[in-house]
Amino acid sequence: MLPFFAVIHVLLSVALIGLVLMHSGRDAGLGGMGFTPASQGGTHIVERNLTRVTAVVAILFFVNTIVLFRLLK
Repeated sequence: MLPFFAVIHVLLSVALIGLVLMHSGRDAGLGGMGFTPASQGGTHIVERNLTRVTAVVAILFFVNTIVLFRLLK
């Protein structure tokens, strides 16, 4: 069971790093790379969805970390 969760942990960490790097800081991220049109007001729908996906992956990473801690105890 431990190797399964360890592999999942690596995959989640790579996904989380990629998702965080895709976020825009100041006209960078998805909007700066040309994936989304520039929005005049507020955050574009793709940026909001990216934030939601990042939050879900972060929660899964956190839960997987706790599971690994319990398995190693």
